Amino acid sequence: MTEAPIETAPHDLAALEDWGDAQAAAFVAGFDIRVAGRDPAFLEDPYPTYHLLRRLDPVHRAPDGSYFLTRWADLMAVYRDTARFSSDKKAEFGPKFGTDTPLFRHHTGSLVFNDPPLHTRVRKLIANSFTPRALKQLEASFIAMVDRMLDRAVADGGMDVIADYASGLPVEIIGDMLAIPVAERGPLRDWSLAILGALEPVLTPEAEAWGNRSVAEFSDYLDRHIARWRAAPREGQGEGEGEVLNKLVFGEVGGERLSQEELIQNCIFLLNAGHETTTNLIGNGIAALIDHPDEEARLRAEPDLLESAVEEFLRFESSNQLGNRMAVEDAEVGGVLLPAGAPVTLCIGAANRDPAQFPDPDRLDLARSPNRHLAFGGGAHICAGLSLARMEGRIAIGRLLDRVPRFRRSAEPVRGGRARFRGYLSHPIEFV
Repeated sequence: MTEAPIETAPHDLAALEDWGDAQAAAFVAGFDIRVAGRDPAFLEDPYPTYHLLRRLDPVHRAPDGSYFLTRWADLMAVYRDTARFSSDKKAEFGPKFGTDTPLFRHHTGSLVFNDPPLHTRVRKLIANSFTPRALKQLEASFIAMVDRMLDRAVADGGMDVIADYASGLPVEIIGDMLAIPVAERGPLRDWSLAILGALEPVLTPEAEAWGNRSVAEFSDYLDRHIARWRAAPREGQGEGEGEVLNKLVFGEVGGERLSQEELIQNCIFLLNAGHETTTNLIGNGIAALIDHPDEEARLRAEPDLLESAVEEFLRFESSNQLGNRMAVEDAEVGGVLLPAGAPVTLCIGAANRDPAQFPDPDRLDLARSPNRHLAFGGGAHICAGLSLARMEGRIAIGRLLDRVPRFRRSAEPVRGGRARFRGYLSHPIEFV
């Protein structure tokens, strides 16, 4: 009699030592990210599951016919092979969202889920706004913003790392780039959480309705906002407020500008991508320091490690844990033939703890080198805003360490409860 697949994830790495070969094999054979996404143990700590998959079935065929990849080398192979692996998600998102919904229009119209020519056009328009030189001009204002938040936190004796700090910083930066008036930024975080939440492997009817409503509201707002900007253009001001919006609205690639719909969906994408990943980077980084006091002490004693520390936070707790591609023709990955039309999930969280690439991968090492993590993806679709995210993480975490000699948790943190985007909803700390 065949043993039924085990759906409960191992709770920690130590628990795996008690699993026999048959139990481990049965769990891996039945693994389905849609099931795992409802398992509190998996959402709390997915890495034991990823270790099992990577060891026993690294190119795993899921029950729905998709493939789940967990090795670093396999992810890199897919990222680099844009001829055989597409980022276009229309075939997948049609059944998931319905083709006449706001969520479908957004997630199939943005930079990240498109191939050339749209991907090329949008990326070229915004690329110059995310260069180190351009970001250097934003650095002083960002430091001032961070210090204002820390002034309030120091006066209060603590803060919620997410609500009072990490979530607000990227919203303000992207809000400036898109010239969204400060008084109109209130709904942005909730819209972002709802729209990105719809990308989770498990989508409840409530989350789907919230996502559709948020895309519709955000789109209506941007339609009006872009119209105001067109009526009073501010081209030629240089880098800073509205720079990205200027490039998207007035910029041309090959003599062609973005349509109004393309403009709207890619403005939404920029806010969502810039907000979610950076919020998680800052929140996860601070949590990692609390959980690893020796590494915190090391960083305080050696502040020159801050840059490599940010890279290690990105690897150790990747903000974005899952990516997706579609095989457009038969392709072999890791010795397994993936047929044309097969959806492919790229498990960034697993690849970033692959011992073949990262020695002692479950150890936080703030001086780790080399550190070729995939937190920003890879290939032609590597995150366009990676320099901005690194700058925000470096300043937010560095200034906290400079300003506060010691901090600790003041209450239990609350994780986001999502499989794709790994972070916290709440993380209270006190200054001591």
